[in-house]
Formats: sequence, structure tokens, C-alpha cells
Amino acid sequence: MADQTEISNVARQGWMGLMARAPEGALMALWEEYKAHPRFEWLRRPEVGGVMVRGRAGGTGAPFNVGEMTVTRCSLVLEDGTVGHAYVQGRSRSKAEAAALIDALMQTAAADEVRDQVITPLKDQMQAVKSDRAAKAAATKVEFFTMVRGED
Repeated sequence: MADQTEISNVARQGWMGLMARAPEGALMALWEEYKAHPRFEWLRRPEVGGVMVRGRAGGTGAPFNVGEMTVTRCSLVLEDGTVGHAYVQGRSRSKAEAAALIDALMQTAAADEVRDQVITPLKDQMQAVKSDRAAKAAATKVEFFTMVRGED
């Protein structure tokens, strides 16, 4: 059975991954609606850089370099000592700041409120976009079949 640390690490990976992939507009709109923006100090101000993206042939084969991707990272600490980190796609310093604040708040007593007002709606929006894209792709699916010609 997994211990509480493993469970919380998996949950944290989930919300951090969600915020890293989320469109900036969607995350920032939900964050601006959230009523409590806590005070914090920077441990590492937002900085833009590049990372190498790696892939695997067939998902299990030998790793190979796909290319580089721009990311913004930052770290901060809330007044109560809770540390939040963020690595987000793109060059948005404000998105990285919001993601780090959300990460920190998700580790405090405010976690349920942040989950209800930011994380869950963001997850639902991204799932809806994914479902719409899948439906559009499915509409263009062509079924190929071979008819028996009787020339055996």
C-alpha cells in the first residue's frame, strides 16, 4: 500500500502538470476569479529558458531528442513557509507566478477551495477541448475494406 507521501506526490504531479500544459488564458482567468491571493517572497523570480524534449519510438523504444521547448520557471515561499514551484510552457512570467502560487496553496489548508475554484474547472475545460478535438478527428475517419472479387 502506498504511503501518504507517495499519494501526495502523485497528486502534486497531477496539478503541476495540468498547470504546465494549460493555456495561459484559461489558467489566468480562473486564477483572477480566485479571491485570496496570498503574500509571498521570491526564492527564484520567473526566468525563461529552454529544455530538450525527449521521446521514445513506440513509447517503449530507445529515447531520442525531439527538439527544444521554451519554459518559464519560478519558486516562491508563502508567509507561512510553504514553498511553491512552477515550470510552465512558453514565456509567460505571470502564468508561472500563478502556477507557483497555486502549487503552494494546494499544500495548505486552502487546498480544497483552490481545487474547487481553479484546478477542477481547469481540468474540465482541458478535457472538453480534448474531447472536441477527438470528436472532430473521428468525424473524418474513413473505413477501408476489401471486397471479394471472385477471381480466385
